[in-house]
Amino acid sequence: MKYFLLSFILLGLTAVAPTNAFDDYTSDWISLFNGKNLKQWTGRGDKGTGDWIAAGAVSLDQSDPKKFMIEPGKSVLVNGTPGRTVDLMTTNEFGDIEAHIEFVVPKGSNSGVYFQSRYELQIFDSWGVEQLTYGHCGGIYARPKDKENNEGHAPHVNACRKPGEWQSFDVIFRAPRFDNEGKKIKNACFVKVIQNGTVIHENVEITGPTISAAFQIDEKPTGPIMLQGDHGPVAFRNLRIRPIKLN
Repeated sequence: MKYFLLSFILLGLTAVAPTNAFDDYTSDWISLFNGKNLKQWTGRGDKGTGDWIAAGAVSLDQSDPKKFMIEPGKSVLVNGTPGRTVDLMTTNEFGDIEAHIEFVVPKGSNSGVYFQSRYELQIFDSWGVEQLTYGHCGGIYARPKDKENNEGHAPHVNACRKPGEWQSFDVIFRAPRFDNEGKKIKNACFVKVIQNGTVIHENVEITGPTISAAFQIDEKPTGPIMLQGDHGPVAFRNLRIRPIKLN
């Protein structure tokens, strides 16, 4: 019953998700970007925040649809004019969470959101793709194992919008569990992933960090959110999470 209610609430949030980064969310939601600066973020490996900037809006460059035109202002987080820079990590760490993430990429671009900086939910220009893999948008990325890709999970359906159009992920994520001696007793799990209002994953366990994770070996009860910035142009807005407690 608790899980049903949680799912119902999440679906409701998806339907009415505000589009202005400064709307007054309910008090238990935590906004990860204030629209003005990167106070809540740091670069992966203490490299600083690179070319990431706050902007007013982004749109496809009419002379090159693989790039963004960036307008000055507030509310959008974009990985700079070059479109390739450092990965960003939140300064705070989180365990079980609900997350709402809005993102946009130009043609052919690639990024990702890493829960606990370990488990990647892929962002990619996958508009119109019929044969989906874990490498397409909404995929749960594969794990490195014996120099091969393993355990990747393609989305159930292609829920992608066209390049240059804003999209959303709504996620219920369960952190891994550990006993009193620090031994893992339960895997991390994407309990539900909704892309643009369509369920694309349910109850997918992840046995360890995925490829390109910030922490490749260890798993912990908490970790920062990480945004991939070095694979191509990407912009985010309305980034928010709500700590929850799952069984």
